[in-house]
Amino acid sequence: MTIPLRTFFPSLNYKEHKIHFACWNQHSQPLDVFIRSHKEWQDWNAWRGKRDDFNRRYIFSLIDFYPEPKANTWLFGGIWEVLSSTNIPDSTAYNLSLLEEHEHLIGKLKIEAPAIGRARRCLMEAYADDMSIVELFKEVYTGERFPGFDNLSLSFSSMETIFLTQRLDWKTALENTKGVYLITDKKNGKKYVGAAYGKDGLWSRWQAYLLTGHGGHSDELTKLILTEGIEYAREYFSLTLLEYRSMRTDDEVVIRRENFWKEALHTRGTFGYNRN
Repeated sequence: MTIPLRTFFPSLNYKEHKIHFACWNQHSQPLDVFIRSHKEWQDWNAWRGKRDDFNRRYIFSLIDFYPEPKANTWLFGGIWEVLSSTNIPDSTAYNLSLLEEHEHLIGKLKIEAPAIGRARRCLMEAYADDMSIVELFKEVYTGERFPGFDNLSLSFSSMETIFLTQRLDWKTALENTKGVYLITDKKNGKKYVGAAYGKDGLWSRWQAYLLTGHGGHSDELTKLILTEGIEYAREYFSLTLLEYRSMRTDDEVVIRRENFWKEALHTRGTFGYNRN
């Protein structure tokens, strides 16, 4: 059962609003930004390029809800009043104020909208009557629950958000687990196989990638990140758990499985970033 958008926002004057359909910007997912920093999320709405896209009094913000397999699903990100524009070199920043009246719904309303094509900043009256509430979360959305070891595959930027917010369900599972993992470079298809063993577990090992982009090893992956920067990892890397073992497992078992996957996936040489 869905509920028309106007039921939750009966007093809105559509012609005073523009909708901000916040999507992947070739660097970050807005949902990850919202989860890790509300200040950073405000900056997403305040940013302005050369065009005065938010040229109405209010911005009705929606966040691409990318975990949802169905397209055109969004999370409510607040209604902002545009107080003024402030000139800065080469661009402009809007001076915004969040409306407290609807603040309690931020991060809780999941909204379905019609297809938007390439549009990102739209006249509200063109879309709002075809938008509906499909779910109301009890709590503010703080990220996906730990999916289980058999279904663990995520982007570098999503992993970064999980670590920055110290998601307890993820941390508890990963810091008590050894394993073999795969890093895939989505730009060129190359892969890197690594392993977590010893006393620290996957949480500590993956945190090294979060901090450096390359995990601190002396290999081709390190060369790439030292040349391209950690932004390359945020944009192109994905992380998949291939195998997991309890912390009681002998390290040599994990190392043998790591070598197996390096051979199986041909990650040494032309097709990958492993050196040894």
